[in-house]
Amino acid sequence: MENRYLYRAKRLDDGKWIQGYLYGIWKRIYILWGMCNAVPCMIEVDPATVCQCTGLEDKNGKLIFENDICSRKEPYPEIVKYHEGDWTLDYSYVSGKEYGYNWCNLGFYVFERPCVEVIGNVFDNQELLNNQ
Repeated sequence: MENRYLYRAKRLDDGKWIQGYLYGIWKRIYILWGMCNAVPCMIEVDPATVCQCTGLEDKNGKLIFENDICSRKEPYPEIVKYHEGDWTLDYSYVSGKEYGYNWCNLGFYVFERPCVEVIGNVFDNQELLNNQ
């Protein structure tokens, strides 16, 4: 589960996703993604798009991040959220409620019933949630 310390966010300069380690200084948020000439390479990111890695992988081996939209063959997709000390698949939006009212444990469906598949995220694929 060493990947649980990874983050991803959208770069401010071009809007593309970048993955690495989170760093904040002077009220700005950066993702550190490697070394350039013995100096850490970091890029400023949009704080509203920062997503933490769960440390878990979907059925295809893809890392699962907070705010990913996942399918587990239910009639509605679910959003990955951290709730009450654990990573969950939240489907509260289906009944028009705030996050945290209708959810199931992500780890259970990753390990016991490997059926979770990342199909998008809430920033780039909002249409996946609007069909409900």
